Amino acid sequence: MRKRKVLKRLEKMAERESLPSIGPTKGKIIANVIQDYKPRKILEIGTLYGYSAILMSSIFVEENGGKVITIEVDKESANIARKNIEDAALANKVDVIVGDALEIIPKLREKFDMVFLDGTKEEYFKYLKLVEKNLEKGAVVVADNVGIFETSMYDYLEYVRNSGRYNSRALETELEFNRSVKDAIEISTKID
Repeated sequence: MRKRKVLKRLEKMAERESLPSIGPTKGKIIANVIQDYKPRKILEIGTLYGYSAILMSSIFVEENGGKVITIEVDKESANIARKNIEDAALANKVDVIVGDALEIIPKLREKFDMVFLDGTKEEYFKYLKLVEKNLEKGAVVVADNVGIFETSMYDYLEYVRNSGRYNSRALETELEFNRSVKDAIEISTKID
């Protein structure tokens, strides 16, 4: 399967170059979320080289014909991601948008069943507030690195945990390709 080969290649590259890519451990958590919630449209903020976009689209595309829209601020990374997505034969299921998510999100008209936050940690709350108009009841928001960057996203975590708009829980895990550093992923389901 082309998708698996591309993911394995990206895992090796991320480990070798210490890239902040999701990796297989967190990838399993995301795969479980997708299998549980069965999203048809996913918004990803922070593409890097396309690992998570490939992972997410390869799972749910086979199940329900969905689409991933991913936003990457760095043009070079976005171009590499597009190439990797093409190599995985998923270019028709993933749209890579280059630019600042804070400027792009307000222009999006689609409704999303899932949002994956993996961009600038201090901006998670801003991302969520901008995209909330595009989320139906039952949509799931997955935020990476809430363990190691907890203080950088305090406003985000406070909101999803205590606003009454989400059921939210943290799943402890480890930092990508570094089992000695503990991290977490926050999974928040929109309830209103």
